[in-house]
Amino acid sequence: MSYNAPGTPNPYAAYPPQAPSPAPSPVSRSKAVGPLLMIATIMMGLMAGLFFAYDISVMPGLARTDDRTYVDAMQNFNALIDGNGLFGMAFIGALVAAAVAAFLEYRRGRRGTALWIGAAAVLYLVALMITFSVNIPLNNELAAAGDPAKITDFSIVDKFKGTWETSNIVRTLVCTAALGFLARALVLHGRSSGASAAVGAPAMRPYGV
Repeated sequence: MSYNAPGTPNPYAAYPPQAPSPAPSPVSRSKAVGPLLMIATIMMGLMAGLFFAYDISVMPGLARTDDRTYVDAMQNFNALIDGNGLFGMAFIGALVAAAVAAFLEYRRGRRGTALWIGAAAVLYLVALMITFSVNIPLNNELAAAGDPAKITDFSIVDKFKGTWETSNIVRTLVCTAALGFLARALVLHGRSSGASAAVGAPAMRPYGV
């Protein structure tokens, strides 16, 4: 309890009672954006890394082998990737996580962050379109060629060395750009979350005696 002598200024006059802050809406309290954005970034990095590995090691290495070995190796690579659940999770999850995170950020009013995430999702969608329109048809054609030991026409190898490898370079560039956009979105998301926490912090008041 405190006591002020007559005529003494009230030290609490500068700190009038404050009305309680309204509770944030369920959308603004959503904690899903951060984890989703992190998942999208990690999966996008995995996809960009996979395509990059093909660009700088797998395809150049296969180019030094004979055509029969080239076909045999690529058939095995494709079969292993097609049946790999982790690859499927990253392949689709990068797009899904980014799209949902962009939607949630947009609803929260964080348009700048949502724009970066959305741009990353669009870029990755371009990579998927290239995959389904160019790379997968060539992979299927290679699989349909059958046992490499019985193949007599290896023209498919020329398609891989030309079209497949070129489209994979494009996928690498697109996914790398998308990864950079997601990294920028992470920075913006962290800043906006920190600013929101600072605004919501209670004001300090002097103690009475």
